[in-house]
Amino acid sequence: MATTAAATLVSLDDIALAAETLQGVAVRTPLLPCDDLPAPSGHRTWLKPEMLQRGGAFKFRGAYTFLARLTPEERARGVIAPSSGNHAQAVALAARLFGVPATVVMPTTVAPAKRSGAERLGARIELAGTNTQHRMERAMELVHERGLILVPPYDHPWIIAGQGTTGREVMQDLPNAGTVLVPVGGGGLSAGVAAAVKLMNQHTRVVGVEPAGAPKLSRAREAGHPVTLDTTSSIADGLMAVRVGDLPFAHHQVFIDDVVVIEEAAIRDAVRFLLDRAKLVAEPSGAITVAALMSGAVEAAGDTVCILSGGNMEWGGLRDLLAHA
Repeated sequence: MATTAAATLVSLDDIALAAETLQGVAVRTPLLPCDDLPAPSGHRTWLKPEMLQRGGAFKFRGAYTFLARLTPEERARGVIAPSSGNHAQAVALAARLFGVPATVVMPTTVAPAKRSGAERLGARIELAGTNTQHRMERAMELVHERGLILVPPYDHPWIIAGQGTTGREVMQDLPNAGTVLVPVGGGGLSAGVAAAVKLMNQHTRVVGVEPAGAPKLSRAREAGHPVTLDTTSSIADGLMAVRVGDLPFAHHQVFIDDVVVIEEAAIRDAVRFLLDRAKLVAEPSGAITVAALMSGAVEAAGDTVCILSGGNMEWGGLRDLLAHA
């Protein structure tokens, strides 16, 4: 791991070790060409479809990596995860694979598809409030009451290294990528992907993409440190953290070139586009990178990769969302 003045950053060796841990367990998702998205002459735009990952999102990479690093005695105590949905399902699945109990703390507004997914995977469900702070506070109460092991959603080096395997795969498949677009929630995926990309090719541009209703990274970059938003609101429920993680932010400051914010209408259009043209079901949080290209918020440079972070949306939610598109 590389050390900055404020934090220890994950290294390419850390990410490679996570990839070794995940080999044969996680899905190595492909890069899919998408000729209907803008690209400079002689180049293409590519999609990295993490909705094809186990659990329906990239989160499985970090969750399994974290549980694999625990001792058997620690895992036996049971694990707990605060989550809007995708991290909950990932931890539930990883815990099931290791044969240990899992509790997940989800918002009272949790999408039905995400709650039912965690339940199907055997997790015990707790509901607490509507934002990331509410969920974390309840999770910490249960850690102290029951001796459970907390699986952080993004602010931990094992989590960042696990999510970074997404970026490692991108660069292995497309070493000379010009631009990589990655969604930003609490920052685990964007931190890990940015680290992997820049450590493998310093010339590749990395752009973080977040909803206009939850600009936690944009505000943090303006302030020079993570700030807590008073409130967040977006159809991209997986990106509504009120604060970017401290360790992810340290990675962002070193490895991310830019961050853009995207309006709701553009995100809806991107979900519809991916369904119609790419035949992929992407939840709004996953489609936001495509929205950045389609809306012109980011101009493609060289071969461009849009990381689609997940697709945990079932028919009812998809129908309701696209009724407004």
